[in-house]
Amino acid sequence: MPSKHEIRANYDGESIVVYQGYSSAIADPALKAGRFVEPFSFGRMTWIKPSFLWLMHRSNWGNKSGQERTLAVTISRKGWEEALSKAVLTSYEPKAHRSRDDWHRQFEDAVVHVQWDPERTLRGAGLEYFSIQVGISRHLIRTLVDEWILKIEDLTPAVTKIHDLLRRGKADEAKRHLPAERIYPLPAPIGRHLLM
Repeated sequence: MPSKHEIRANYDGESIVVYQGYSSAIADPALKAGRFVEPFSFGRMTWIKPSFLWLMHRSNWGNKSGQERTLAVTISRKGWEEALSKAVLTSYEPKAHRSRDDWHRQFEDAVVHVQWDPERTLRGAGLEYFSIQVGISRHLIRTLVDEWILKIEDLTPAVTKIHDLLRRGKADEAKRHLPAERIYPLPAPIGRHLLM
């Protein structure tokens, strides 16, 4: 069985792909500009996820209001690792924090939050190992948008196709259309405070 806390992602030597679900009002201008622009909110936290199936569970395959469009956002590995180096877990973990007070102080000051949630199967069932979610706060969003994002692609047609195959009982064929994800080699000093 995979390790409980590890990052699985579609990546290459320079970049990593994360997924987000948005309304067309946000997705269309972002796709046109190649970066997020208004009405995308620069004033609140945005969550990025390298697990395609976790986002499919969260957005109900693009059927949830405000998450109808699935975007694949390619960001630099340098930016991804910088974000994780600044991250604090969203809950107290004895293995990662000296005390609850220590965690609380770090959490209050954090510009990046990390949450681990059960990874999902193609049909949405929870697995015994976890998928990472990374919350980029308003203090770092401009850096994400202006420096880390390399490109944005619309995966909505692919999501519709995979979901349609799944509903028609063609799970094996649906699996063949999933983005390739493998274990991301995060440097140990960064991963240690994130339970990795």
